[in-house]
Amino acid sequence: MTELNDKKNNNLKKIAVGGIIAAFVFLGTILHIPTAVGFINLGDAVIFLAVFLLGPAAALPAAIGSALGDLLAGYPVYIVPTFIIKGLMALIIALVLGKRSGKKPSFIKRFTASIAAEALMIAGYFAFEMILYGAALAVGSILFNLIQAVAAMFVAIPLTYMIRIKL
Repeated sequence: MTELNDKKNNNLKKIAVGGIIAAFVFLGTILHIPTAVGFINLGDAVIFLAVFLLGPAAALPAAIGSALGDLLAGYPVYIVPTFIIKGLMALIIALVLGKRSGKKPSFIKRFTASIAAEALMIAGYFAFEMILYGAALAVGSILFNLIQAVAAMFVAIPLTYMIRIKL
């Protein structure tokens, strides 16, 4: 019976942490710098940290927090693509980081995970904006998405070395 209670408590802890992560992703998204098409934010950095803590379970909080950020920032047309893109980003990061065997992923794994996820983000928004706005505007948004990607990597990767939380 104790083992069952421990499992329930662990699941409750993950759900609570997931809610907190969704809130932090939302904050990282809503605090933004406007651009011609959308905005630049640090939500991706929070997503990377969330995956580092929770693994693939961070995908749903990442998707929800990012989509809510788009809603409140005044970009409702981006809610569904953002939900999909940010959820997939979290899953890609988890896939690249791999199973945890008690040791922390190397810098190369962290960097590779970031590059893979941010490449998906840039490609995903490019494809969506091609459909929505046409090629010229979609190409113009690549630079801003690239800036967001690099900023997220410069924030998230060093912070993963500082995280001492054990979930």
